[in-house]
Amino acid sequence: MDYTGKRNDVIDTGGEYDYTGQNWFQDVPPPRPEPQPQAPPQAPYQPSTPVIEQNEAFLFALESAPNVLYSKYKQYGQLGVLGWCAEFGELIDHLKDLGFGGNMFVTTRQQALKTCEDILKLDMDVKMQIIVMYLSYQVARLRRFLDSERVWTDYPEPQFPLNYGQ
Repeated sequence: MDYTGKRNDVIDTGGEYDYTGQNWFQDVPPPRPEPQPQAPPQAPYQPSTPVIEQNEAFLFALESAPNVLYSKYKQYGQLGVLGWCAEFGELIDHLKDLGFGGNMFVTTRQQALKTCEDILKLDMDVKMQIIVMYLSYQVARLRRFLDSERVWTDYPEPQFPLNYGQ
């Protein structure tokens, strides 16, 4: 049996579809979407006086933080660093509140990131690794809040003693 491409056992008993008015093989552009109504232009953000004062206070605290840390280290040694870390943690909490409220200025954010770099550049000889880790944790916490996508590699390496039982 030769295959001719036409089957004889299939019978279509349905009616014919009416193709009148159909234009075949014409280049017709697709219909354009309806233009979306545009939102009215918003007025530029004008922060209130308390928000401006709050950002200025944070700027001052952040600019002073490395110097305060170093003076605490010079005055009290490693325990001064530990105490300062607790205060810095409170500053971070308040900065986060400011940011979540949508009131943190770009200059405040930039200064906070610069402060983190300056803190880690300080020449402090802290032997207690738990304090080094706590300081690094506080800096990392602030950095994660300000710029969670970036990866920093300027943290101090922990230097645990390796002569355990001797």
